[in-house]
Parts: sequence; structure tokens; C-alpha cells
Amino acid sequence: MKQPLVEAMERYLQEQVYPLHTPGHKGGRGMAEPLRSLLGPSALRMDVSLMSELDDIHAPDGCIKSAQEEAAKLYGSDACFMAVNGTTGAIHAMLMTALQPGDKILIPRNSHRSVMGGLILADAVPVYVQPPFIKEFGLQGQVTPEQVKEAFAKHPDLKAVLLTSPNYFGMAAHVKQIADIVHAHDAVLLVDEAHGPHLGFHQGLPPSAMQCGADMAAQSTHKILGALTQCSLLQVKGTRIDLQHAADVMSLLTTTSPNYLLMGSLDAARAQLAEQGPSMMEDALHAARILRNELQKIPGLQVIGPEQVVGKFGVAALDLTKVAINVKDWTCSGIEAGEQLRKDKIAVELVDPQNVLFLVTYGDWAPVQWQDTVEKICRSLRKLCPAKNPLEARSAWKMQEEEKKTAVKNEALQMEIPVTETAASLRKVFYGKKKTVSLQEAAGCICAEPVSFYPPGIPVILPGERFTEEIIRWCDVMKKQGLPVSGPADVTLQTVRVLEE
Repeated sequence: MKQPLVEAMERYLQEQVYPLHTPGHKGGRGMAEPLRSLLGPSALRMDVSLMSELDDIHAPDGCIKSAQEEAAKLYGSDACFMAVNGTTGAIHAMLMTALQPGDKILIPRNSHRSVMGGLILADAVPVYVQPPFIKEFGLQGQVTPEQVKEAFAKHPDLKAVLLTSPNYFGMAAHVKQIADIVHAHDAVLLVDEAHGPHLGFHQGLPPSAMQCGADMAAQSTHKILGALTQCSLLQVKGTRIDLQHAADVMSLLTTTSPNYLLMGSLDAARAQLAEQGPSMMEDALHAARILRNELQKIPGLQVIGPEQVVGKFGVAALDLTKVAINVKDWTCSGIEAGEQLRKDKIAVELVDPQNVLFLVTYGDWAPVQWQDTVEKICRSLRKLCPAKNPLEARSAWKMQEEEKKTAVKNEALQMEIPVTETAASLRKVFYGKKKTVSLQEAAGCICAEPVSFYPPGIPVILPGERFTEEIIRWCDVMKKQGLPVSGPADVTLQTVRVLEE
């Protein structure tokens, strides 16, 4: 399979040109140990600079242009751009391309925090919508077509709608129906498809955003496919988006020193998917099916499947390679389950108060090794299963501690993310004067920094929104669960920054 950028890099290396140019480590000769040995000579020699033979990402007319055209052809888009600042950079570019300053855009309230940065850069006005809450699992579903219709009825001047589809747990929205609604109002549909660069390559997976009529989609090629971490693609399709403007925005936001190892890995991942996509996805689905089947045998453990969410909560389909378990019927939390797995040398994608998410890809499928891994996962989880030893004698102290933990967990399970009130624009707060106050004294103040519990990095409160007693209480409960805080300057969340009014 043709890999134009990788092939150009290979040709350059074969010429044995002496590099009197950046980077300063000169093919690894000047790099310190042990990193030099860890990376190896081949990788370091491929960390090359902007050479004429290797094209220019800001004005591509050679191998980068060919690589991007091949990616667009594969995904059925009109143009594709390599995003070496991850999907964060692609989302920023998407919003800046589609919107003019002051334009309104419908945003799911549980969007990733990168959307906030894009809104600030675009100087756009968010209109938030809360996806349905799946109380059984403590998760949010997807924005529904009905919610989008209602939003246009209330805000006929909306210029765009953003969806996050699929979400972290593989739940895909009704993208095709929503695209039709959006386009009927002469607006554009943007999709944060970070978790779906593999969609559309197997009938057992949901269709991709491009197949469903989205105008732009940002994809994390590194999350599911074979690209290096930080590598993403931005897809653009249709006449509603100015392709030249999209290129201008990507150039504005992209470094002038892009890493060719990153770009080369995007080219290689695309070629691999073009040549082997259906078989790769079959391997991923098969591996996930084995894990699901074994997990379902553990007493009291719920494995989230299509029958529980599809056709409800705005969910059109479920990506079965995202294997999520719910431990609400156990005495432990999802966080504690994740910690137990990590002790047993299994690292998971995500934990929250009652769920653990395993991300399975084609890279996991090797029959003997995968079966061993699945057995290891199940052995680890069985250590926490309350049915394992129900008659075990426990000290009074231990019982009291377990009761306290259970009370905290139950409180977390019953809480939805609080509804917020916007009091100032993101841009005004970003450039405004700020002060630091105690979290417990922040009620009534306008937040000046995002507060997220990570993963998944969804802000409970954004800059410009007003703190309430409910939000403060929600933060306290999540802190007790042990989830790490992301966003605020004070990661202990004892204090927060607010706007001086």
C-alpha cells in the first residue's frame, strides 16, 4: 500500500546526507542516554527537519499533499489535514473554520475541555444542551435529534452544532438524523470523533461521521489505530465549509516545526487501515467479544451492552470494542476496581465512581496471549467480588470503614452533573482579572478556570459559569471518590480562581 510521506522519509535517510540543520541532536548522535538507547538509532535518524524533499505541511505540494489526499479518499471527505497537536488542535481548527466571531453554536454540556479552547479562539457563543442521563450506569448518553430541533426553535440563529460521537464509552449519536436537521437550518455539523477513527470499516461498527453527512470531523488516529500519540486527522466534506479557509486555519494553529515521526505514523496508519481495515476491525471485535463473555460470568458485574442503551438516551449504536463494566452492585467503586487492576499490572482506559472502561483494538488480538490477558483481568476483578467470600468475619473497624466508603459511593451514584448558569463569555473571562477564593466560599462567583475530574476531562464548570452550592457539593463528592482534578491551578481544589466583579 502506498505511503507517500513514509517513502519520502526513507529515501532521504538512504541518501546518508550529513545534517547541518535542525534538530540539534543530529540523528541521535547528540542525544543523552538512556533516551538515545530507548528510542534507537532508526527512530532518531527519522526525526528529520523541514527539507524540500519532505514537503511543507503549511503549503503541501508533494508527499504530504499526497498523504492527506489518500486519507481524504479513504474516509470519503473532500479534504483531510494532518493534526500534529492532537484532536485538541483539530477541534480548535474546526470551530475557527466554521464560525465567525459572535456566532452561536449548539454544544453538548459534557463536551471535552478542548472545545472550550476552540470557543475562546473563535470568539463564538455556546448554547449548551445536556444529553440524557443514564441513571442505571451514572453515564450521559447522546444529544437527541429532538433536543437539536428544540434548540433551533429557541435559537434560529445557530450557525453550527457540535456532537461528540462516539463518546468515551462508544455510544454513537443519531448523526445522520441530526445532520439533516442542521442542514435544513442552513447550519453546519461538526463532530468530535476522537474515539471513532475506525468507524465505518466494519458492518459491526457504527457508521462514521463522514458517512452520516457531517461537514467536519476531528479524529484521534492515535487512540484506536496505529499512529503515534498526539496524531489526529481533520476531515472536511461538502460545500458548507470553505476548504481554503480550513487550510488557512490549520496553518495558523500548526507548528512550523512539525515532527515527521508523527506525520509519518499518520501516513502509515492510514495505509494500514486502507489495506486491512475490515480484518483489523474484525480482530478488535473478536477480542472484545471474548472479554465481554468472560466478564459476564463474574457475579454482580454488569457489562454494558447495546440492549441496555441503544434506542434510548439518544444512542443510535454502540461500538462494542469499548468494553465497560459497572460495579455499582459491589462494595467497591470503579476507581477502586481500576486500582486493583493496576496492582495486577492491567491499566485501563477510564474509571469513574461506578464504571471501568477497557479499550480493545486490533492490536490486542493474539489468541493465546489475549486469552491469558482476559483471564488475568477476571482474576483481578474477582478479588473484589462481594460473592467471593460472603461469610468472611470482619472486624468492627473494618465494617465501619466499608460502611463509610459505601455511603460515599452511594452518594456519588445518585448525583448527576449539576446544571450550570452562564454569566459571562469565555473570552471575557479569559482576558479578565481573576482572584483566588476558597472552593467552599465560591458560591455566587463567576468561575475563571475549568474544573474537570479526569478522565474523561469533561468540565463540571467552565469559565463564565457561576458557582452554586450544588456544584461545590458535587466537587466535594467527586474528590472523596479519589478522581484526579484537571484544569484549576490548585489541583487539590481547595481553592479556585474566579472573575473579579
